[in-house]
Amino acid sequence: MPFALKCKVVFTKVLAMSQQISNSQLHNKSAGWSALFSEPMSELVKRYTASVFFDKRLALFDIAGSLAHAQMLSEQNIISEQDFADIQRGLEQIKGEIESDTFEWQLDLEDVHLNIEARLTSLVGMAGKRLHTGRSRNDQVATDIRLWLRAQIDDIVVALNNLRSGLLDVAEREAATILPGFTHLQVAQPITFGHHLLAYVNMFARDAERMLDTRKRVNRLPLGAAALAGTTYPIKRERVAELLGFDEVCSNSLDAVSDRDFAIEFCSAASLVMMHISRLSEELVTWMSPRVGFIDLADRFCTGSSIMPQKKNPDVPELARGKTGRVYGDLMSLLTLMKGQPLAYNKDNQEDKEPLFDAVDTVLETLLIFTEMVQGITVKPENMRAAALQGFATATDLADYLVKKGLPFRDAHEAVAHAVKICTQKSCDLADLTLEELRAATDLSAEQQALIDADVSHCLTLEGSVASRNHIGGTAPEQVRVEIAKWRAK
Repeated sequence: MPFALKCKVVFTKVLAMSQQISNSQLHNKSAGWSALFSEPMSELVKRYTASVFFDKRLALFDIAGSLAHAQMLSEQNIISEQDFADIQRGLEQIKGEIESDTFEWQLDLEDVHLNIEARLTSLVGMAGKRLHTGRSRNDQVATDIRLWLRAQIDDIVVALNNLRSGLLDVAEREAATILPGFTHLQVAQPITFGHHLLAYVNMFARDAERMLDTRKRVNRLPLGAAALAGTTYPIKRERVAELLGFDEVCSNSLDAVSDRDFAIEFCSAASLVMMHISRLSEELVTWMSPRVGFIDLADRFCTGSSIMPQKKNPDVPELARGKTGRVYGDLMSLLTLMKGQPLAYNKDNQEDKEPLFDAVDTVLETLLIFTEMVQGITVKPENMRAAALQGFATATDLADYLVKKGLPFRDAHEAVAHAVKICTQKSCDLADLTLEELRAATDLSAEQQALIDADVSHCLTLEGSVASRNHIGGTAPEQVRVEIAKWRAK
């Protein structure tokens, strides 16, 4: 072919492409949303209704969904193989532009989906216009959110596991470190710090279970529901589900595009994660107070005072307490968003993304920082032990001792109460009493007093108290180490 003729052919193709673009609905939105509309959207409404500047974070998931949809359309002979190849090529270029931050996001195109489709059409022409065959933005956005949330849940589960691993490290190191256990914030019984931390390991394990259970309901494909009623094209939804790694398809088109209960369920699970984080934060703040002085946090997780030079403030756990309320708010936003909507899709649902994004970001960031922070905990065992010696922490052990000697528990309980009263008057601990003083303090009969022997001293020590609770779930150091080994093996 002569060079001049080649140039003419190329020019003709470029001209045809430019005409396709100029005739594109998406490239003429400044004149009206479509041919149905007689005037363009007002600038105020445009800004009010646009979501592109927050939903663009779904872009790569939108592209993944579009590629799977286009492949299915091609396999079903709804679009040609060449159209699919062009769509693939165009979307790969767009993906590169987004990843390199050179993609131009346009307010006129409302959201992430129309921005990508418009760019695709400008790159590949007519094939780009065919991508939307057999789908709607309604099922497209529902798919994008599920794809994105599924990935975030996977990251959160990993983060929860890492936090548990960090807690296990500290628990193992402090398996035998005596700590006062509290009920009603009063000294109750001696426990070990390792056992205390294992409580949070259990909490965060259940959080991970809830996340994985939520993932099952997230991992259902809405694509193919179209706007609300399905489509007349011979689509194969299960093929798209297979390509995107969904477990199954949503079985009702109305439900598929309209409900966001999966996002609400996630925020509920996220709220529980943050509730557990907040409980741990409360204890970290209390433990770090000089008045208590059980632990120190690494300096990189604290700040100083602007006026008091002696201060070291536990800002991270304090802020986490506050962020817990933020995630609760995200849950309430979604619940309120959903409660009044008739079937099927309504514009209200555009407001599903920001609370969901916020909840995910807050939980993930919190878990990542807490994982590092707990590993930097420095324990002050002397202070913990001194606190455990306050409040007659071994009183229950004395009662149990008397029961094992044959005394009914209620009588034993009353006898120990008498002994504690005497110790309070003398400002001493039960272990400070001589054997004869202890016997007399119980106000038991002479026969019953004789039940108290020299071996009672063992049960009145902190170490003896914790060691005696050597069963599954107990605070004995031996049991703590057994439980840690079980968790590590999972």
